[in-house]
Amino acid sequence: MNRILAKRQLSDEVFLMKIEAPLIAQERQPGQFIILQLDTDFGERIPLTIADADPEEGSITIIFQTVGNTSHRLAAMETGDAIENLLGPLGHPTDIRKYGKVVCVGGGIGVAPLHPIAKAMKEAGNEVTIIIGARNRKLVIFEEEMGRIADKLIVCTDDGSYGRKALVTGPLKEVCETWNPDLAVAIGPPIMMKFCAETTRPFGVHTLVSLNTIMIDGTGMCGGCRVTVGGETKFVCVDGPEFDGHLVDFDNMMLRLGTYTREEEADHHACHLDLALEEDHGNA
Repeated sequence: MNRILAKRQLSDEVFLMKIEAPLIAQERQPGQFIILQLDTDFGERIPLTIADADPEEGSITIIFQTVGNTSHRLAAMETGDAIENLLGPLGHPTDIRKYGKVVCVGGGIGVAPLHPIAKAMKEAGNEVTIIIGARNRKLVIFEEEMGRIADKLIVCTDDGSYGRKALVTGPLKEVCETWNPDLAVAIGPPIMMKFCAETTRPFGVHTLVSLNTIMIDGTGMCGGCRVTVGGETKFVCVDGPEFDGHLVDFDNMMLRLGTYTREEEADHHACHLDLALEEDHGNA
């Protein structure tokens, strides 16, 4: 059992949890993830990136968005509750070293897993520019945390309600034109990572992306997380989650991610209906 030490709601459907997991906290490195299961007998297994870790406290921090039944149930849990099963740390850690100039780009909830990578890049002696984007002001997360790391921080919103009105690819192109970064790291929705990679491609900037695919066992046995990278089949759970963004077949990946879209939307609506009924019952 892994006890929830703290919980905070970052936006309407995004939550932060600090969880007791001393062994994972000691071993975790930037870029790695866990697989979480609420019911060990029949529960769904969901992959979540480790946003932070405190080895002294013996805790890890996860940030997640409520999409289906499991993430809604997780969001309903409170400090002191226990999660039955956490597996990790999984995946290859980010190659942290002194590159020179590093631009880190985060979109939406992807800003959370980008945070430990950006922090480690700065501690390795790199000059770090950070670009974070969201659909609107309410969905901007980790601005203060990123501001403490970045040599330069650029905040974008799609609707212009906060920061600069732009997609993250706009300032990314400007950074490539004027700053000549040695490395780009992009984490966010697949379509955002695809166009970040296309933005850096003409400038020859090596670009890492962190993929979040359908995942079941986390050991490479189920094949659910397979992606095509440079014409070869790779498994995100054991070969990734980070890959060269210029080699990833994003179109194929997005096609596979859409396999359960209808079921996820139905699950999402059902969860909101259940919560609304619970609130009505509580107010009766």
